[in-house]
Amino acid sequence: MSFYKNLELAISTINIDTKKALTLSCLENCIQNEIDNSLNLDTEVFKVPSFAQICTIVEPRMLAARKNLDTQLGLGTLIHSIAHIEYSAIDLALDAVYRFRDMPIEYKIDWLVVALDEIRHFEMLIDLLNKVGYKYGDFSVHQGLFDVCMNTTTSVIERMAIVPRYFEASGLDVNPQIIMKLKNLKKEPTTKELISALETILHEEIDHVRKGDRWFKYLCDNDGLEYGVYFDILEKYELLNKQRPQLNNKDRKDAGFSCEEIIKLGGADCK
Repeated sequence: MSFYKNLELAISTINIDTKKALTLSCLENCIQNEIDNSLNLDTEVFKVPSFAQICTIVEPRMLAARKNLDTQLGLGTLIHSIAHIEYSAIDLALDAVYRFRDMPIEYKIDWLVVALDEIRHFEMLIDLLNKVGYKYGDFSVHQGLFDVCMNTTTSVIERMAIVPRYFEASGLDVNPQIIMKLKNLKKEPTTKELISALETILHEEIDHVRKGDRWFKYLCDNDGLEYGVYFDILEKYELLNKQRPQLNNKDRKDAGFSCEEIIKLGGADCK
């Protein structure tokens, strides 16, 4: 079967084991440099996200508040919301390979590896969600990341700027705050496991943002663009002046952001 047909199936399925098997197969194709383009498949713009098969999709303002984290319901709501972000990130990484076919093989390998990381993160969180009595799909979700994905189908530089260098980078800011809040709660076993999972995710997401930074700058260099075009792209998508939590300067710098960029995004004391 075609490499790109396998990617299309991986993006479309809700079955996480099937997603993983197809992603591993595609990664092996890349490593062996065996990408079959013979079918010349058209690139599909997906009308609905794969998670629509089991999740109720609502507007973000309609989502349940994440509070009372010392209760099973509160913890379940939090875990589900994070698991949903990780699930969405799987399809985003796969779509980055599926859609932008002229990018180098190293790019394809990078994002297939990211997809496998996101699958592992999702599986960790779903295991914890099950421990508190819930499963994926028990809470409503939004499709914000899917919409971002579909709104950047024609420009790989915009995809790299918006997805890893904006939304995933924002996760570097939010994750430590969630960890700190959980550490202040009663140390139930599941809460401890969630803290450990979030610390793993934070460490690995730095590398994901770094990959986005690498390919964003690669594209800028290829097109003779200044890296400051990043802010033009954020402005185009009405993200430049969005309210943000306190920026995680250290991890953003590790991921490739300059102090100049961090300060322009609202960070302080960057050295």
